[in-house]
Amino acid sequence: MKAVITGASGGIGAAIAERLVREGTTTTLVGRNHERLTNAARRIEAAVPGADLQLEVADLELMADVRRLADRLAEEPPDVAISNAAVVAPIDAVTSEGLQRTLATNHLAPYLLFRTLAETDHPARFIVVGASPTALSRVPVDLDRLDSRDGLGPVPSFRPFAAYGRTKNMNAMFVYALARRLAGTAITVNGAHPGIIRDTGLGREARGLLKVSARILDQFRPGPEVGADTPAWLATSAEVAATTGKFFVKRKAVPTAPHTTDESRCDRLWEESARLVGLPITTR
Repeated sequence: MKAVITGASGGIGAAIAERLVREGTTTTLVGRNHERLTNAARRIEAAVPGADLQLEVADLELMADVRRLADRLAEEPPDVAISNAAVVAPIDAVTSEGLQRTLATNHLAPYLLFRTLAETDHPARFIVVGASPTALSRVPVDLDRLDSRDGLGPVPSFRPFAAYGRTKNMNAMFVYALARRLAGTAITVNGAHPGIIRDTGLGREARGLLKVSARILDQFRPGPEVGADTPAWLATSAEVAATTGKFFVKRKAVPTAPHTTDESRCDRLWEESARLVGLPITTR
């Protein structure tokens, strides 16, 4: 079996990779920094001698990089694709392509990657690592402007995290929309909340109260190996081999907010995302 994991230079992504290689899976680690990827591979190989690892360097905030990555992977499509990469970037941080960084990395990258891989028709499990459906119920996506800076709360230092929450709601909406379009194929699509986990790197660019509170709370949070459990289970368990269009917490399918499941809203997100990444609307 072959798997690919984005955001695999550390944290939950690297922990998922370690779980998969222990089961004999050939696993491709995707990250934007070659040195960090190499170090992650060394740690995994030390824990699992003989681990079959491959490395792919790609900056997922750049759609050009995502397209090249998707094209390379499509040459020998994976049996499992896990979108784990995520950032909490400053609200005004924009990529060289003119996209808000949080939106590009957290939503548009998996949208473009998975839509491209789906075109291969290779049997596969697609898994999107999301966030708490309970917490995210309070931050619906602004479908009129996906990078909207409005309604993100009164505390400036917490607004980047609220924007991150909106992209995590986009993840759930994308899972439902893609699963619906792939119904009847050999590709399944599911989402998973890994839990509130320390050492994910999400707070790397945090400022003010958000940075202070994150440091305090990290002392009480479980490690990446806990966060890896549900995504790795979705990738390998026979129990969910035919399951699609669901969102899981602690290996249990759970509902997400109505604003994430409404088909018309999901379709609007699909269409706007297609426009932003340059894909046709009507295909997978």
